[in-house]
Amino acid sequence: MTRMTRWAGAAMVGLSVMAAVAWAQSGQEALTTRVRPVQKIDKARYVGTWYEIARYPNFFERKCVSDVTADYVARPDGNIDVTNKCRKEDGTWASDTGVARTDGQGTGTARFKVSFAPDWLRWIPWLWANYWVIVLDGDYQYAAVGEPSREYLWILSRSPRMDDDTLNQMRAQLRKQGYDTDKLVLTPQKAGAP
Repeated sequence: MTRMTRWAGAAMVGLSVMAAVAWAQSGQEALTTRVRPVQKIDKARYVGTWYEIARYPNFFERKCVSDVTADYVARPDGNIDVTNKCRKEDGTWASDTGVARTDGQGTGTARFKVSFAPDWLRWIPWLWANYWVIVLDGDYQYAAVGEPSREYLWILSRSPRMDDDTLNQMRAQLRKQGYDTDKLVLTPQKAGAP
């Protein structure tokens, strides 16, 4: 993928996020329940590899058919390097690298901003999307990530599989925050993913 293609993709994601933010600001009052991130997060425990168990369909994962993972690596500046990877229909792998930073609400906040734009464009505010950890178990084995407009949602696990009871509990917690869990699509995770 060329730099221009990646930049164009990042710009499209930025425009989508900007539209989602505008929608959220105009219609958020109509929702009876606000999306609330978990109260505190230990970034040292949160980093590592997460497997995508389910997600809302979205533009930037349209080519991903299975084995979606997110690798988070702590940086010395307090930010987190993010590498998303997935298997495409033809069996090849696609990946994208970005960075996440806290959104200024304190050091233990579960509210992040993430950008996959090139470094030289990250000064543009609308190229940063909300990434809120809204469900997290005490052992940091599963999590749900969303944002205030409820346009995006991911269920993540430290292992490629999640048992039905845990998934149903997570769905119940997400419904309490106003998410339509019927929109979730399960992500196939095949053994032996690199």
